[in-house]
Amino acid sequence: MRIIAGAHKGARLSSPSGANTRPTSDRVKESLFSMLDGYGVLPAANVLDLFAGSGGLGFEAMSRGAAQVDFVDSSLAATRALESNADKLGLDHSAEVHTGDVLHFLAGLPGPENPESRVFDLVFMDPPYPLGEDAVTQILRRLSTHLDMESIVVVERAARSPEPTMPAGLEVFRSKTFGETAIHFVQLVGEPDEVSAAED
Repeated sequence: MRIIAGAHKGARLSSPSGANTRPTSDRVKESLFSMLDGYGVLPAANVLDLFAGSGGLGFEAMSRGAAQVDFVDSSLAATRALESNADKLGLDHSAEVHTGDVLHFLAGLPGPENPESRVFDLVFMDPPYPLGEDAVTQILRRLSTHLDMESIVVVERAARSPEPTMPAGLEVFRSKTFGETAIHFVQLVGEPDEVSAAED
């Protein structure tokens, strides 16, 4: 797996040994980042890469100008590969690697009422294809309080899977299919406090 554009173009990333990861293909990645460039979301972005694997999407974002990426994966092999890749690219100062369950990570983030609350400009969410739709919706619900009206969430799913079911306050505003892979672009349709009120 390699970085396809930007400051680290051509750099090869280590993959987790023995882990069952599914790297995003160069073709999909090239199209995805072309669309993100069009939205102007990458420069100085605060990025969250969920189910990160070797970090292909997060490191590609950093190569193209993102300021900070939090990588989350439950596999110890994946997080070791993430740390190795960050060190190799000289990005360890702006890459935070978290080992653990995605929902637990999101639940542990300070809420919107906390002055230390985190807001992400761009989120990559590439869960294992067998992960059920209810689990995907639950993750999106947790995530919604850490977005603002300019934030974009990119959800990668199998093309044969239904479009992800959105919790209150989020909507799919664009979808694109590449062979067996479908990419869904998600954004808020109300302010985060309105989202919370709609869920109560």
